[in-house]
Amino acid sequence: MERIIVAFEGPGAGAGPLTWGQQQTWAAMVEIDSSMSMGGAVPVSDGRTVEDFAAELRFFMCRYAAMRTLLRFGDDGTVTQEVFGSGETALVVLDAADDEDPAAHAEALATQWRQHKFDYATEWPLRMGVVRHRGAVTHVVALMCHIAADLGGVAVMMRELAGRDPVTGAPAGPYEAPQPLDLVRLQHEPAMTRQTAAAMRYWESHLRTIPASLFDAPADRGEPVYCRLRWQSRAMHVASGAVSDRLGADPAWVLLAAFAAGLDRLRPGRGPFVAINIISNRFRPALRDVVSPITQDGLCVLDVAGVSAEEAVARARTASMSASKHAYYDPAARAALTERISRERGEHLDLTLIYNDRRTGLPSGGAGSVPEQTQVLSEEPLPSLGPKLMVVVEDVPDVVRLSVDVDTRYLSLPDLRALLHEMEAFVVTAAAGQPVA
Repeated sequence: MERIIVAFEGPGAGAGPLTWGQQQTWAAMVEIDSSMSMGGAVPVSDGRTVEDFAAELRFFMCRYAAMRTLLRFGDDGTVTQEVFGSGETALVVLDAADDEDPAAHAEALATQWRQHKFDYATEWPLRMGVVRHRGAVTHVVALMCHIAADLGGVAVMMRELAGRDPVTGAPAGPYEAPQPLDLVRLQHEPAMTRQTAAAMRYWESHLRTIPASLFDAPADRGEPVYCRLRWQSRAMHVASGAVSDRLGADPAWVLLAAFAAGLDRLRPGRGPFVAINIISNRFRPALRDVVSPITQDGLCVLDVAGVSAEEAVARARTASMSASKHAYYDPAARAALTERISRERGEHLDLTLIYNDRRTGLPSGGAGSVPEQTQVLSEEPLPSLGPKLMVVVEDVPDVVRLSVDVDTRYLSLPDLRALLHEMEAFVVTAAAGQPVA
């Protein structure tokens, strides 16, 4: 293994608190004891060299202050960040023997990096390496700690990397989005204090009336206690596109309505559907190109009991937009509010049902017949899990693919499979124009 030293420098050196998005991300990282790393191994077939990838790594480190940031831990448990104006990192180079599979080397490196948490106080939050085979680079491996960016931020980095001058490698223009410490300053201005206050009024209006939990008391169902099920449906993709086209609705609202309706059918009479929606906040113009985690929790409250599919989708639209509007706030204010209302109600408010639609504007499936291509891709145990149920809509074309993490003490695997079936049935029936309530 070879390590090529890459020197870097950039503006914005300083220290300060974590941003709102970083605070939420850090709390999640601590809860599951993981760096929540993003990335992996990617084949390379365009002739880029080791030197080219060293230049790419330098580009990232120089342009984005988040890549030059380390965490600092106070004796009182306070976590802050320090941005450096210069430093060094390393590009790892692995050489595969002529008779070896370079893809295996790349996957092994990616796996090794995933399994080892970042050292947040001493290690830059971007690991990058290449695999070379018979003199040519065949794979690049990159892993980023989630405290540095979210998926939207990674997309910004990839877009700006592709937009560099092909001769000089210079960026297309200056980086004008707020860097993390800029965000910290902005989030302490009076306008953001008002933003937090408005968000907390919305949250309080629901926290006082929602069911304390949508789950029953825990039941020992044996192993696995925690499980991840990955499932996909071409039928749901096509049908949700047809419903979306007919109603003029975002496909995301159709799937959200299907999730709420499926859970209501599985567990009727529990009151409105209550979920934490993961909101990117990049619909806010000032945050569109930020390279730092800016996703935060949105509170989605949706009552679909006994209503038509059309009405369920309309209510999902309202609930989704309200959750998004009020998902940019000081996390400390939300924690204090939730604790206070739980105390006043005399019961713990269980907000551990998570819904995260990660799709980024995929085209609708369109009308036509609905093919039956539904399958469970995998079921595997997990070592731990924070939420009781987390549904992630993956960003893949041509199918609806769900990755569902479940605590089987609160929702059995047979019930989870039934929930997925009910979601699909809701959308397919709605696409056929039949009543589904």
